[in-house]
Amino acid sequence: MIVKNDGKFNIGYTPITEINGKNSDMLLDFGILKLSKGESYKSELNLERAYLLINGNIEFTYENKSVQAARFSCFDEEPITLHVCKNVKVQITALDDSEICVERCINDKLFDTKLYTKDDVRTDIFGKDVLNNTSIRSVRTVFDGEIAPYSNMVIGEVINHPGKFSSYPPHDHPQPEIYHYRFFPKQGFGVSMLDDDAFIVKDGDSSLIHPNTTHSQVAAPGYAMYYIWMIPHLQDDRWLPTTRYYREEHKWLLDKDVEIWPQKKFEK
Repeated sequence: MIVKNDGKFNIGYTPITEINGKNSDMLLDFGILKLSKGESYKSELNLERAYLLINGNIEFTYENKSVQAARFSCFDEEPITLHVCKNVKVQITALDDSEICVERCINDKLFDTKLYTKDDVRTDIFGKDVLNNTSIRSVRTVFDGEIAPYSNMVIGEVINHPGKFSSYPPHDHPQPEIYHYRFFPKQGFGVSMLDDDAFIVKDGDSSLIHPNTTHSQVAAPGYAMYYIWMIPHLQDDRWLPTTRYYREEHKWLLDKDVEIWPQKKFEK
């Protein structure tokens, strides 16, 4: 399912999925917080929360600390993310116009607040030097089931290189997942493939991926496609970096020495 957006979010918080409301089958609260310069947002919810700065200049205030975070380009810079357990008071003040991704889930565990700086984020280059680099992408992991075993959710980013595939070869997992897209240049577009259905996605759209659904993506040539990926852990099945189940007919593409056309010649 694709949640469309015209590329512009209103000032304030725009919910896209809600644990106890719309799109509740995603098992997450997810939305975009947009603040004008000088505005503040306060939160003290009975939920685990992550605030990922997409762009702008903000000040996080929490537990008698104030930390400034600035990010000019989500394409060229790693994210800064504040991660808190339930009932921790958080205030976000915009020092310039800013956009923040908000991810929330139910979690009764208490854990220390963590501010993930740009240096804390792991970036992996997937798809390099295989399949003629047709699925090369940059995958940033803020935290997952290994990095934050106390968390009930996962968050990271992908930079889908222009004209290339990501989330490839086709795979699925038992957990639902959300992708939220931005494009450079802004008028760009891509395609989200959910099993056998293909959907055009544009700046500000979100793809809601149901459990056990393959979810390959492709960016149009000339356009870089950025997306935030968010996954809730299931009670008896936590998502880990190895939790990708490739479709049997496409597993041959995982061979590190795989050859494809034109190196591989047609055979009857």
